[in-house]
Amino acid sequence: MPLSGDLLRLADAVIFPGFTGHTPPDWLRRRLGDGLAGVVLFTRNIAGPGQVAELTAALRAENPSVLVGIDEESGEVTRLEVATGSSRPGAYALGVVDDVALTESLARGLGSDLARAGISIDFAPSADVNSNPDNPVIGLRAFGADPALVARHVRAFVRGLQSAGVAAGAKHFPGHGDTAVDSHHGVPVVAESGIDDALHPFREAIDEGVKVVMTGHLLVPSYDAERPATLSPKVLTGLLREELGFDGLIITDGIEMAAVSGAYGIGGASARAIAAGADAICVGGEHADEATAAGIRDAIAAAVTEGLLPEERLADAARRVRELAAWAASSGSPAPADGRAGLEAARRAIRVTRRSTAPVLPLTGAPYVVELAPLMNLAIDRNTPWGVGAPLARLLPGTDVTRLEAGQATGPELERLIGLAAGRPLVVVVRDVHRYAWQTAALEHLLSARPDTVVVEMGLPARSDLGAVHVATHGSAEVCGRAAAEVLTGRL
Repeated sequence: MPLSGDLLRLADAVIFPGFTGHTPPDWLRRRLGDGLAGVVLFTRNIAGPGQVAELTAALRAENPSVLVGIDEESGEVTRLEVATGSSRPGAYALGVVDDVALTESLARGLGSDLARAGISIDFAPSADVNSNPDNPVIGLRAFGADPALVARHVRAFVRGLQSAGVAAGAKHFPGHGDTAVDSHHGVPVVAESGIDDALHPFREAIDEGVKVVMTGHLLVPSYDAERPATLSPKVLTGLLREELGFDGLIITDGIEMAAVSGAYGIGGASARAIAAGADAICVGGEHADEATAAGIRDAIAAAVTEGLLPEERLADAARRVRELAAWAASSGSPAPADGRAGLEAARRAIRVTRRSTAPVLPLTGAPYVVELAPLMNLAIDRNTPWGVGAPLARLLPGTDVTRLEAGQATGPELERLIGLAAGRPLVVVVRDVHRYAWQTAALEHLLSARPDTVVVEMGLPARSDLGAVHVATHGSAEVCGRAAAEVLTGRL
């Protein structure tokens, strides 16, 4: 039976699609005029802050109440600064420094940048407790592995963002930290023994007044052994709404991710998420076309007519979207930008372990830098610059840099690089070396030939006993690389 126009408009009022291009496509303008709730921006939509401000102004010209969301965590997951790398370190580095005033200040500055660009929701901070060092998708995005530390920095980040008038979105509820599966590809399972620790930062975020909670596509058997959290009334309504008392907006993580769409399709997963207690559907990381957005709208409306989704539940979800839009339109006070705060934070996060009595640092001659580059998860844009070679070359002209990916770090290639580095300092940059056998093998090969090598770890530093000097940056943001280059050259 045909779906009514009113029902379709009500379904549109809970959908946040992505799109392609630096300006709104015609289909998006039409849908915004008909009441589409909001949009999610990705790096494909961003050329610079001025362009983003023009883009969001164009969106609001079609619908003044539109909510504009973005994944801007700082550090590894950056959208606004994808071309240059983030000017602020990520959560893990801030957890290492453990200065909540610093975290709040950086989040306020980030919120101010977002507000000036016309963005109303930031899907940050990660409230995940990264208690599993082999986690393939959280890692440096979390403030750490201690629930109390994570909680206090989550609160500080929420305060900072929301003071600038940008809604914070704590994620990935009920906690993606103690998992070993990437929910882009499968269904992670949260162990019952760790659920209380995982929930602690979310409880604190709710107490702090966080406006948005983003669901994780996680199976939590202690609450629901059959449905991942995004699709589970027991988790979203029973746990998040009733037990934890959250009264703000619940938005899904990307609904096209295999952990939820695999069984039901994108539209079916969307309808089930709203029925479970979600208020908004995030989509468009991988499917940013009109047909996907229209298919979700139609599936939600059809679920109402078929009895899967009560219309009252859908109307309640749309109400929460409107309430957040009203808050975003009237809240916050952007602060002046502090261009050095992020670098100062990155400097404070550096940790150096000297394992040789030889005077390895500071480097006085131009070094040879080998960067071992693993394939990162989908949350991290692969075009985001990272590393130590480029900032080191600015401080020591003549520095040479070679970057190797898996499959390129062969024995002959490593021997060739050892030859090129003869008579020069050798710096090897790794990223989560403990998680990648090929990085470990390549590093061991280089160290066997050059025990005077300086090792810079830009991921999680599971080991500090590698190299004559081991430098842990606790992040791979642009400022982390700059701070490491200062350490290597004795400027810090």
